[in-house]
Amino acid sequence: MTTRAEDTYTTAAPAESTTHKGLVLFGGIMMIVAGAYHALSGVAAILRDQVYLSTPNYTFEFDLTAWGWTHLILGAILVVTGIAIVQGATWGAIVGIALASLSLIANFLFLPYYPLWSILLIAIDVVIVYALVSRLRNG
Repeated sequence: MTTRAEDTYTTAAPAESTTHKGLVLFGGIMMIVAGAYHALSGVAAILRDQVYLSTPNYTFEFDLTAWGWTHLILGAILVVTGIAIVQGATWGAIVGIALASLSLIANFLFLPYYPLWSILLIAIDVVIVYALVSRLRNG
């Protein structure tokens, strides 16, 4: 009986570890996808401002070209950090949480210009933060 109890305990631990690794991998891949979305959004804003809705009297109104550069730079950094997370870099989780949070705020401020796209990226950012926080919690 003792052997069987030990076997059950031993087989449960790797399954939990595999699930945890999968969640972190998913978070890293989603960060790469979010970075690509940011970059595409940035390029569109830089090349053609008319792609986005212009909202008068918006509190956080900036030039759309400035928003484009912001999204392009943030997207590139998100992609690099996402690749680091997928490769297992320890610093990637902490930097990833900070960048995903920054991306979440940037997309909230960008809501009036492209609402559906911003809501999609906000949802992806929440998933990324959840996945990376679980990595920090579980070691």
